[in-house]
Amino acid sequence: MNFEASRAKAIEKLNNFIEKNLSEYSKLRNFDFGPDNRTNISCLSPYVTHGIINEKEIIQKSLSKFSFSKNEKFIQEVLWRTYWKGWLELRPNVWSDYLIELTKIKEEFKNNQNYLCAVKGKTNIECFNTWVNELKENNYLHNHTRMWFASIWIFTLELPWQLGAEFFMKYLYDGDAASNTLGWRWVAGVQTQGKHYLASEWNIKKFTNNRFKNIKLNENAPPKLSEKTYSIIKQDFNNPQNIKDKNLLIFENNLSFENTNFQNDKFKKIYLISNKNENRAIKLSDEVLKFKSLLIIDQEKRLKIKSIDCEVIDITEIKNVDNSYCLYPTVGENLDYLKRNNIKIDFLFRNLDQLAWQYCNKGFFNFKNYIPKIISSFD
Repeated sequence: MNFEASRAKAIEKLNNFIEKNLSEYSKLRNFDFGPDNRTNISCLSPYVTHGIINEKEIIQKSLSKFSFSKNEKFIQEVLWRTYWKGWLELRPNVWSDYLIELTKIKEEFKNNQNYLCAVKGKTNIECFNTWVNELKENNYLHNHTRMWFASIWIFTLELPWQLGAEFFMKYLYDGDAASNTLGWRWVAGVQTQGKHYLASEWNIKKFTNNRFKNIKLNENAPPKLSEKTYSIIKQDFNNPQNIKDKNLLIFENNLSFENTNFQNDKFKKIYLISNKNENRAIKLSDEVLKFKSLLIIDQEKRLKIKSIDCEVIDITEIKNVDNSYCLYPTVGENLDYLKRNNIKIDFLFRNLDQLAWQYCNKGFFNFKNYIPKIISSFD
């Protein structure tokens, strides 16, 4: 698999998928045919996570090819990330509590043999070992495989979901605080209390085209329990009425300024923010850090082509930039840094998020009812 770090490559990937493979998506999307055969899925998530392309672009392109009814499943999958982000924005303590739990659990399990074998891909479960190596080599896993992987990690290997979520974040090109953390919570049974996901031998065999044999799993494990509940915290996602002539900070989640709602606003200078491991709670692999760095450079090049004054700076240099707006970085490591260092900045929110996040107070099945309304808001 190849994820070239550029918007041009992302657009090419999008166009190829829409033209050649979208028609079969609903029927084939759950199959993992292996890393060398990914034509049944879009593989756009590493670009969406970094804002290289956005949900609106993808959905509009798909609707230019097929009607909403024929396209509905694909559109729902595109907006799952939007939903997860909104859900976490309304309950940000889920993320902060996760990091606290992770610090404690990492210390407890640092010498645990089950854990050490799992992260090295040296368990007695062939498919799991294959996926560990695939994740490290390609920085990507099929979504269905992520569910199997998490279930095996939690219920067969009996390891804490928090460590599994960290392992994914370390290696995934598309890892983000919302989708990753909440996805692992869902598999464990603590996202929707009492409802967990159990991988099964027949399901893995069917949807991998029988690539794996002798898959011995715990298929009867009860869901994990959590006494914690999270109430919705009212948030203000409004933008300033008049965007004045200030600097603009852009983090790694919004790396296509020319396609944002703010592309026509005048900013003194744009600063593209790089965040290395020194300022992250979860340390990322060298490949993931390199991917992010190359995407930032790609954005810098595109801005300079448009004669927009811009500069790449380290996150620690933000304190030296006065009078700034910031494209909202969402709950996660970058927002944590701003809060931890008491850096006050006016955030600018995407129109899509302002609309969609108000429907993230309940489950995704409720959110789905508002998808036509969300799409109708697109220009």
